Amino acid sequence: MTTSKTRTILVAAARQLFARRGVDNTTMIDIALTAGKSRRTLYQYFKNKEEVYMAVIETELEILSDTMRRVADQPLAPEVKVMKLIYTHLDAVRGVVSRNGNLRANFFRDNWVVEGVRKHFDANEVYLFREVLREGVEKGTFHIEDINMTAEIIHYSVKGLEVPYIRGHVGNKLDESTRDKYVSRMVLTALGYHFRSE
Repeated sequence: MTTSKTRTILVAAARQLFARRGVDNTTMIDIALTAGKSRRTLYQYFKNKEEVYMAVIETELEILSDTMRRVADQPLAPEVKVMKLIYTHLDAVRGVVSRNGNLRANFFRDNWVVEGVRKHFDANEVYLFREVLREGVEKGTFHIEDINMTAEIIHYSVKGLEVPYIRGHVGNKLDESTRDKYVSRMVLTALGYHFRSE
């Protein structure tokens, strides 16, 4: 079995246990047993449970990054694509946290740990927003002076909405028509998009 396959099995076992029991109530022995591996094998890949936890978060962020890339690659108009990227980000993060049950508490408590792991994801997301904005400017859809700065502002704005969105304080009763009426209008207006007369 290859190194990466063994590591993937260990991370998947940890993810399952962390979601069910929580990080604090899971031991390295639990992870090894669930993965069907020896403790020695587990320690060949990870020094401690914190490293395993980081690997679980990294895996989730890689999945989110792939999802965002697929959205960016869709043949959609820039104004549709930028909004779809925003909603995909928020829905995917909420999905990760709720799908992983007990990880939810750790996500909020260890936000600084998650921040350290997500630097690569954040850079990729800024890049995707930049690509979509550049496409919009080239097509005359958006009127933006500084694409790089705008991409970073969108990224950090969406990132700032994660916790209230996950907790249901923002967007809890946001149906598609309300979302289009308020959120889309606010974002697209800021990007210099001209709405047709209704």
